[in-house]
Amino acid sequence: MINNQPDMLLVASASTGKEGILKHREIRPDITLMDLRLPDLSGIDVMLAIRAEFPDARIIPLTMFAGYVEIHRALEAGAQAYLLKMMPPEQMVETIRQVYSGKKRVPPEVASNLAEHLSDEPLSNREIEVLGHLTDGNRNRDIAKRLFISEETLKGHLKHIMEKLGASDRTHAMAIAARRGLIHL
Repeated sequence: MINNQPDMLLVASASTGKEGILKHREIRPDITLMDLRLPDLSGIDVMLAIRAEFPDARIIPLTMFAGYVEIHRALEAGAQAYLLKMMPPEQMVETIRQVYSGKKRVPPEVASNLAEHLSDEPLSNREIEVLGHLTDGNRNRDIAKRLFISEETLKGHLKHIMEKLGASDRTHAMAIAARRGLIHL
């Protein structure tokens, strides 16, 4: 898609986060398109590493994931735009051009997802950790033991998780958390 544009040229590609950091250091591309799910590192960590070394690096996540948390983390990490792989190619190349010219762009479908969850009460790190143990199919007793807390404390965490997510049960909470990008199933 990029090589078909008269004003664009694909100068490199990488299949891992570590390779992406090395290629960025070597080539210093005008724009970096990056998946958020890489085999060795998270795309967010790669973005942070690149921007720590090259603060002016222009990075655009290009991903399948439209979860609020992932979008928010990517933008906080310095992404200048956020593209979904299912977007029309014309919209993608236009966004790349806009970022190249110094603008930031978030497509309407991504912006509406962000806006929808701006007022959500965030889950604590411990609550996200509890959700992670739930996705592994663990029982309350086992989760409490792994986290070195009482079952009553764990039940309190579960209650807060369900209230914050508006979930009716554990399964519903996991589904909502996965949609928002809080956990990965």
